[in-house]
Amino acid sequence: VQLQACGGGLVQAGGSLRLSCAAPGTILSVWNTLSLGWYRQAPGKERELVAEFSDSSTTNYAYSVKGRFTIARDNAKRRVYLQMNSLKPEDTAAYYCRCNSFSAWGQGTQVTVSS
Repeated sequence: VQLQACGGGLVQAGGSLRLSCAAPGTILSVWNTLSLGWYRQAPGKERELVAEFSDSSTTNYAYSVKGRFTIARDNAKRRVYLQMNSLKPEDTAAYYCRCNSFSAWGQGTQVTVSS
């Protein structure tokens, strides 16, 4: 599974961004079953889970983003999204999508939230 992430950028605190991650070559029947996640890594910190589909439909969120971030998937498009609302400066990090099922990482996309 090859993942391509995009959608990062610079936003003011309180703003929103939507990240997108695509795996266009994945067979649909395989994609539908995959565990997919978004992770982030801030400078000097370890990479951490932000949100994930632990299976085709069950979602989990880090406590710090609950109620602000939403993970969604569009199986027909082989895409997984991370809608980020009410962004805070502490959300600044490189964000990575991951296919947990195959331990495959996409490239990072930078999110910077200014105060």
